[in-house]
Amino acid sequence: MEIERFFTQDEVVKLTQDLIRIPSHKDTPGREKEVSEFIYQFCYNNEIEAELKRVDGDRKNVYIRLSGNGTGPTLMLNGHTDTVPPYNMSIPPFNAEIRDGFIWGRGGNDMKGAVASMIIALLALKRSKVQLSGDVIVACVVGEEEKSEGTEELVLSGIKADAAIVGEPSNYEYAIGHRGLEWIEFIFHGKAAHGGVPNEGINAISKAADFIKLVEKELYPKLEKRFNEYMGPSVMNFGQIEGGTQPSTVADTCSLKIDRRYIVGETVETVIDEFHEIINKLQARDPDFKAEIIRMESNLMNRFDHMYHYTAPKEKIVKSVKNALFNHLKVEPMVTRKRGWTDAATLSYYGKIPTVITGPGNLSYSHTKDERIPIVDLYNYVKIYADIALDFCR
Repeated sequence: MEIERFFTQDEVVKLTQDLIRIPSHKDTPGREKEVSEFIYQFCYNNEIEAELKRVDGDRKNVYIRLSGNGTGPTLMLNGHTDTVPPYNMSIPPFNAEIRDGFIWGRGGNDMKGAVASMIIALLALKRSKVQLSGDVIVACVVGEEEKSEGTEELVLSGIKADAAIVGEPSNYEYAIGHRGLEWIEFIFHGKAAHGGVPNEGINAISKAADFIKLVEKELYPKLEKRFNEYMGPSVMNFGQIEGGTQPSTVADTCSLKIDRRYIVGETVETVIDEFHEIINKLQARDPDFKAEIIRMESNLMNRFDHMYHYTAPKEKIVKSVKNALFNHLKVEPMVTRKRGWTDAATLSYYGKIPTVITGPGNLSYSHTKDERIPIVDLYNYVKIYADIALDFCR
């Protein structure tokens, strides 16, 4: 089917601009409220079935549906309506200016452009009057940049789908796996003393250094042996350390914060247990060593964890995505293994929905001071999403 006969580039460009022009970051009053209501009204004006579903206060997901005849599988297209804040941008964040083949503005690349492409793809399928066997659902969800409340609520609400696409910017590649994410803070406790008599105190910074050295010696080699073909290696990063009050006082506390990315075969519990083992070893050799482990609140979801995402390559949705990308590119599409955390993990791990990540734009444009998305990508991904739906749902 030539789906491009049923939509125009101007339609997807205008919808993307309209979405960019509605701020929906965490410091916006109502956050995603206005953009969700805009999407719902757009669907109403175009006679597309849609519903607003409350997530938290005025924050609502929008579920858009094109019904099939009930005999085939259901496909969900998932995109988030929130963005990171626009502070310190070098361009007007909400003008949605068109220049040099791009739409410029906060959220265009991550990921209001994908949301627009998904909605226009569903609209084009509706206009074509093609009879699909299964339903196509576009889920416009809140909160992905913070606690992923939108997709968490989607899964808990019991919405069923046989497969899903998450439209994070992909540069015409696709991902079927990424690592889980845990942020951990270690608090090391010591005893304050004057800097002139340091032996009368217990230096928490020194204890943190002992911990870091033992982690590098014993845990790093274990992580280097853990690798998943579609996620990459299991890794960690010492990201922030802070301790003491002034140079002339022995530090009585020290905080160390880390980022831990884990793969299939690992869990939050096993990740934390490995750090407990390190601490227990240090305590056994040093009675003054005292430390506690805290899962950082800023990385916690409401009810789920930031688990890893994995979909088996043999799943039908993977084949549908590869076919659609191949038909567009005329070469075999690349699978990427360098994704950060996405809502795909919640869909695949907790929702048990085989999920693939692919969407318009390039990850390198996300969260930047001059965020932008190529117009040609928006147009192409309308066709790609429609082709995936036609292949999977028919």
